Amino acid sequence: MIRVLLADDQALVRGALASLLRMESDIEVVAEVGSGTEVVPAAQRTTPDIALVDVQMPGRDGLSVTAELRRALPDCRVLICTTFSRPGYLSRAMSAGAAGFVVKDSRPEQLINAIRRVHAGLRFVDPALAAESLASGASPLTDREADVLRAAAEGGTVADMATALGLSAGTVRNHLSSAIGKTQARTRAEAVRVAETSGWL
Repeated sequence: MIRVLLADDQALVRGALASLLRMESDIEVVAEVGSGTEVVPAAQRTTPDIALVDVQMPGRDGLSVTAELRRALPDCRVLICTTFSRPGYLSRAMSAGAAGFVVKDSRPEQLINAIRRVHAGLRFVDPALAAESLASGASPLTDREADVLRAAAEGGTVADMATALGLSAGTVRNHLSSAIGKTQARTRAEAVRVAETSGWL
C-alpha cells in the first residue's frame, strides 16, 4: 500500500482528493490536514510514504513545509499539487526537495500515476509546466532581492522594510532598484506582482 498524507486548505478539494485516492486498491489516505503547520506533526504520527502538499496554505506555505518534511522524515517523498502552475514554484519546489509537481486541473489518472511514480523513487513533473519552466528560465532575483520584494508586498516605507530586514535604507533601495529592473517593472508594486505571478516569491 502507498500511504498518503493530504495537505490542502480547501476542505472540499481535500475531501475530493481523498475520495479519489481511496478508490485505488494500492493507495491508503492516512492523514488529511488543512494548514501548513499541521503537516509535519501529522506526518510524524502517521509515517506516510507520500505527502501530497498544496503550495498556498495558512500557517506555512507548502514549499517551506516541503523542506522541513524532508528533514524530519527523509523517507516521505513530497508531491506538490497546486492550482498555481507557475514556473517559479516548480524550481523552488524541487530545490526544497519535492519529488514531483502536479497542477489541480490535471486528469485524475495523471495524479494517480504521479503518486505511483514518486513512490517508486522516480520524479514526476506536469509536462506543460515543465516546458513553460524551461522556456522562462530560473528566477533572476537574488535571495536578498526576493526578501526585499516580500517586505515590499507587506507595504510600509523603505525605512520600515530596512528595520524588518535588518538592512540599511540605502541597501533596501539598491535591492528594490535591482529587482524592479530585473522584473522590467516601473514601480515596486508592479515588481512584486510580476515576481508573485512568476512564482519567484
